[in-house]
Amino acid sequence: MARHAKPLRTGAAAVIGLALAATWLVQPILMVGVLAGLFYWLAAARQGRQALAITWVGLATIPERLGATSVVVVGIAGVVAVLVAMQSMAAGFEATVTGSGDDETAIVLRAGANAEVSSVVERSAVPLIMQAPGVRRDTRDVPIATADVVLVATVPRRSTGADANLEVRGVSPMAWQVRPQVRIVAGRRFEPGRRELIVGQGARDQFQGLEIGDELRMNNEGWRIVGVFESGDTHESEVWTDAETLAAAHRRNGFQSVVAALASPAAIETLRAALAADPRLRVDVDTTRAYYTQQSERLTTIIRVVGTGVAIIMALGAVFGALNTMYTAVSQRAREIATLRALGFTAAPVVVSILLETMTLALAGGVLGGGIAWALFNGFTVSTLGSNFSQVVFQFQVTAQLLGRGLQWALGIGLLGGLLPALRAATQPVTVALRES
Repeated sequence: MARHAKPLRTGAAAVIGLALAATWLVQPILMVGVLAGLFYWLAAARQGRQALAITWVGLATIPERLGATSVVVVGIAGVVAVLVAMQSMAAGFEATVTGSGDDETAIVLRAGANAEVSSVVERSAVPLIMQAPGVRRDTRDVPIATADVVLVATVPRRSTGADANLEVRGVSPMAWQVRPQVRIVAGRRFEPGRRELIVGQGARDQFQGLEIGDELRMNNEGWRIVGVFESGDTHESEVWTDAETLAAAHRRNGFQSVVAALASPAAIETLRAALAADPRLRVDVDTTRAYYTQQSERLTTIIRVVGTGVAIIMALGAVFGALNTMYTAVSQRAREIATLRALGFTAAPVVVSILLETMTLALAGGVLGGGIAWALFNGFTVSTLGSNFSQVVFQFQVTAQLLGRGLQWALGIGLLGGLLPALRAATQPVTVALRES
């Protein structure tokens, strides 16, 4: 009977360990009470102080088994670094795209279009949209709105020389009031009616031939770059010019979108109702925040799912590495642990001490991995294909929240990797441990 009880206890402990680790990763707030109770037990109870003493002895022997313990630290560091890096990529892309919109501007597209590049707003519809109720007006009673032409040009990347898509946006003079975050940082604005461009700072850094004075060839015509702008959002991945000049050069009779400032955030419903009631229009309208959030959702989800999947696979390897290391440590300290138990130490301090040692190593790995991710990737600029089939330039964002998430994973791995070795140390018969040592 006793022979079968041990595997059952081990299996039950593994299930409990998995449940605790999953709870720690998914709902860490639920573990706060458990941790508070553990800290109180360590500080106030006799067995808790025994656990701390055994833990201190175990940590003091780490230099003697540095090679084995470094496997745990490095393995967990790799998991955390990959997880944080991938999640920071998703966070940076999402922040850049969603930062392009707000609740005080609206974007109008052709009905059914899911992005600007697939939308066509007829020229005759533009005045109807701009004059609709809900659109803000300036001091001269002119609607603050811009009808944009959006197309894609092919430009070589700086890093590889390979061709990539660059978004070219034609805007009206009112665009500077609709998008006040766009500001010239070098050169000057383009002049309406001339083939002149201003280039976003992100696009200039990622693509060749976009310096002031350079000429961009589009539709066999040369367009002179006269300025550089920054905006802190996806517009930095674009080049801008006069909408009417761009439309004429590419024989466009319509526009891709109309972007209008709203009289108030609540005016979006007024504008939506007015445009829906006009039988001459077949358009969809939403806030720019909602539009850009939708544009970012798919790619952000893919990045996060892939990053988490890779981290899970690596985490499994790290768990097995921790298991192997801690089993070895328990085997090397078998006589010491058996002696402590013979002197009256119960199983609980032994189990907790092994877990504390493993999670200390896991914490070190988590800090190392988070530090690597922050040093290598925070602020790192890349570009990827956006919803308009053009490159979106953005920066990785290694936030405190992501670093905290990485530490969660590290401690979860430490919990799983230390539980079974801890139980083995606590349940092995004292006579057997003394004889095997």
